[in-house]
Amino acid sequence: MMSWLSQHLAALRDAMAHVASSAGSFILNVLVVAIALALPIAGLTILENVRPVSEQLAVEPEISLFMAIDTPRERVTALAPQIRHIVQASQSTGRLEFIPRERALTLLKDKTGLSDAITALGENPLPDGYVLKLSGVQSSSDAARVEAIAAQLKNLPGVEYVQIDSAWVKRLAALMQVLRIALLFLATTLGVVVVAVVFNTIRLQVMTQREEIEVCRMFGATDSFICRPFYYSGALLGLAAGILALGVVALALGPLNGAITEFARLYASEFRLTPLTVQTQFALLLISAGLGLIGALMSVKRHLARLG
Repeated sequence: MMSWLSQHLAALRDAMAHVASSAGSFILNVLVVAIALALPIAGLTILENVRPVSEQLAVEPEISLFMAIDTPRERVTALAPQIRHIVQASQSTGRLEFIPRERALTLLKDKTGLSDAITALGENPLPDGYVLKLSGVQSSSDAARVEAIAAQLKNLPGVEYVQIDSAWVKRLAALMQVLRIALLFLATTLGVVVVAVVFNTIRLQVMTQREEIEVCRMFGATDSFICRPFYYSGALLGLAAGILALGVVALALGPLNGAITEFARLYASEFRLTPLTVQTQFALLLISAGLGLIGALMSVKRHLARLG
């Protein structure tokens, strides 16, 4: 165990010595990789800040029930207890309002400005109805429950049509899903860019140390011994770029929050972007170091085989 640790510590020292000897090239490569990593990290930061707001946003979707035109008023009003029972059985709360056809006609005249045309129809073409306003519904998690309530209400006797006004709930959930997929695609694409940059960097490093590698092989050095410093160089490059990318995103939150605060104040909100959690940042650093290691693995194995 101690021998294994000493070998890896020696490889890490060799990698850090090479970084120190070519600091300018290393810094430029770190900048390139950091720019590639900063975009998905910024996107993840925004998405993680918006997600709790979208999940906690309470809405009141309306379910409108339209009765058959020939349904007697007594049967219509008798449905109110059944509607309330369906709502309670679904563990929901809401306000139920009966809209008689006479009131519906008056509202239609007032809102459309077509009172003369409606009066010319003679008879009232509108049916009696109910408007159910559900409360405490979350933006995405309870959308299915609202649809289930509407399906049960549609089966009530005398109900001809049920309209549910929660389409925007689905749109919001779909938008969040699209953003997640877009962020995943962006992260994957830029992850490939990071691997390619590290691949090329380690390739140049291997070619520069070609004679040193040949001498080590003459003295019986194994490929594992030769490869370890290059692996650590790739991992250090990815780790340093990840730290820089996180720092850039954290610094950018300051001026960005200044603009967001002014915008949120118009809507009586105190929303502001906060940095990612320590656990998330640590995971991102591991990923960035892992991408560097993958690039180094691919590059070293390929070019050592050519030198072999």
